[in-house]
Amino acid sequence: MQPVMRHRIPWRRALLVATLLVPAVAPRLASAQSANALRDRLTIHDYFNWEDVSAPALSPDGKQVLYTRTWIDQLNDRRESSVWIMNADGTRNRFLVKGSNARWSPDGSRIVFVAPGEPGGAQIWVRYMDAEGATTQITRLTESPSDVEWSPDGKTLAFGMLVRDNEQWRIPMPAAPRGAKWVEPPRVVTKVRYRADRQGFLENGVRQLFTVPADGGTPRQVTTGDWPANGNTWTPDGKALLFTSNRVSDAEYSWRQSDIYKVDVASGSIVQLTKRNGPDNNPVPSPDGRHVAYTGYDSTDATWKDAILYVMDADGSNPRALTEKLDRSPSGMMWAPDGSGIYFNAENEGSRHLYHASLKGEVKQVTKGAQVLSVSDIGRNFLAVGTMSTADKPTDIVAFDVRTPTPRQLTEVNADVLAGKKLATTEEVWYTSVDGFRIQGWIVKPADFDPRKKYPLMLEIHGGPHSMYNVGFSFARQDHAAHGYVVLYTNPRGSTGYGSAFGNAIKNAYPGKDYDDLMAGVDTVINRGFVDSNRLYVFGCSGGGVLTSWIVGHTNRFAAASANCPVTNWLSFVGTTDGNSWYNNFAKYPWDDPSEHLRRSPLMYVGNVKTPTMLMTGVNDLRTPMGQTEEYYEALKVLKVPTAMVRFNNEWHGTSSTPSNFLRTQLFLRSWFEKYQQPPTTRVTQDN
Repeated sequence: MQPVMRHRIPWRRALLVATLLVPAVAPRLASAQSANALRDRLTIHDYFNWEDVSAPALSPDGKQVLYTRTWIDQLNDRRESSVWIMNADGTRNRFLVKGSNARWSPDGSRIVFVAPGEPGGAQIWVRYMDAEGATTQITRLTESPSDVEWSPDGKTLAFGMLVRDNEQWRIPMPAAPRGAKWVEPPRVVTKVRYRADRQGFLENGVRQLFTVPADGGTPRQVTTGDWPANGNTWTPDGKALLFTSNRVSDAEYSWRQSDIYKVDVASGSIVQLTKRNGPDNNPVPSPDGRHVAYTGYDSTDATWKDAILYVMDADGSNPRALTEKLDRSPSGMMWAPDGSGIYFNAENEGSRHLYHASLKGEVKQVTKGAQVLSVSDIGRNFLAVGTMSTADKPTDIVAFDVRTPTPRQLTEVNADVLAGKKLATTEEVWYTSVDGFRIQGWIVKPADFDPRKKYPLMLEIHGGPHSMYNVGFSFARQDHAAHGYVVLYTNPRGSTGYGSAFGNAIKNAYPGKDYDDLMAGVDTVINRGFVDSNRLYVFGCSGGGVLTSWIVGHTNRFAAASANCPVTNWLSFVGTTDGNSWYNNFAKYPWDDPSEHLRRSPLMYVGNVKTPTMLMTGVNDLRTPMGQTEEYYEALKVLKVPTAMVRFNNEWHGTSSTPSNFLRTQLFLRSWFEKYQQPPTTRVTQDN
């Protein structure tokens, strides 16, 4: 593998920058002596030099790979991306252009990518891949484009973009006097979903599909109407685009409903291809244009249902399920080059792998092992490229022949950071919980682990709640382990990757027996004999914050807890989160019968809490709004339970998207835990 160019700040300067970015009220970074003692561990002092890779794409001839490389701009406290290119064997790895999500033209002579441009914001660019390498800004849009796709003949680009609705509620306001400085007019909201986390208030309008000549020109709107057109994929003949929408009256009130449509690019006429009660998504046409693969399932009131891979004829007829027995959700579908079937990624028991489904419904797992593999492209020569990570290897680009699937690592973007580092080890564990449920988890142990010693234990809980912890590399856990903690993370019932029944086991019972799954995991690790049972700690964000605040109301076994971006009161949450879908996760509306909302709310058990409990939430959070944190914080203060509310600036849902805030999250967490070395003496009578 070729050495790569880096523009990194040396370790000691990175430490200084990190120190400056953490305000004086934050916990101090380790002293120089302790920092030197951890030089052979991976800690937050290495974080600003950490890089990531994504979106590898093969050239049409299979000889080169484009990918996006992301690094941290330390001075401006943000992440930046650029497009890199290398040979398909990993040689000649080099920077190409600033931007992201590059895609090859069908003949390989050009690439399209998105990068900042005039008159501001994201724009579509094309770069010629000859020796001259001329780069042209194709669009000058006022809204950001997304899902840019080449037409099969390489002459046209399709993309999605917001089209604003300027309809306003006009009232007969008198004119303001000259020079007057009146307050801005109010925001008038009439939509069911009027804001979104990481966006804020949603602009009036919907996403529509556009085309633009690949050598520049005027964008032309293809779809119209009051419904968003999501995704866009060309049909092989270049005459139409496939997309997903829900083009029915009162669509904004629908829950998990969508269909697949085809729009004629020339005329704008739209044909509906799927017509069932339930969500259909992700259409991908076969190379010969005869079939369309897609995912979906019949409508259900289950809180979790794994999607099924289907294939239908190009006109929408003859739909048939291919993966019904797999009971795992396909993603990233790619037709085999010969059209014999569909490759896709799927999560299963903490790993992610490549699978293949034939048109007869024969499903085969292509790759194996404890790894997180995401294949993004398969060439005509059956060469696959993707990203892969394991517990001890961070994400890098890999390639392999799908007929002999042994992934070969092409990049080592963090090799210099990891040089000389001793990493924590990760052990998989399975254990039995209530109702005979088998629960999977992982124990992260510090480097130079000694089973004769007693270590403090962190229980880390994932969000969702329908999501899956995996065996991929975690910088955060490595940092905690470097400071002497054992970390346990698990997938309790309700997690994905274990089938629909396992995921739906928390329907109308969240939190509930997932609490028992977590406690059984803690007991399992304690029984190994290397955990100090006086120094047990628990934390999690989002759904993990829900369960953390539930845990401290049902047991006092933990010395301290941190409930991050939690939901603590379902009654107030369902109407203040960024959408109305959570109303559907309860048997009745709260105004008809609030008993379930109250029974499932951690706030209703706050009178039991003795555990010192910190709360950390982003000030812009619209998913689990700050009010959820404030309600719980005030209750803890009234009860004189040790607590602190840490309000993260420049954060939406979560506390770590800004690089310096990742450092703060790690540091506040350990600082809080280090203040408390034993659990409260008073026990709680458990009431599930």
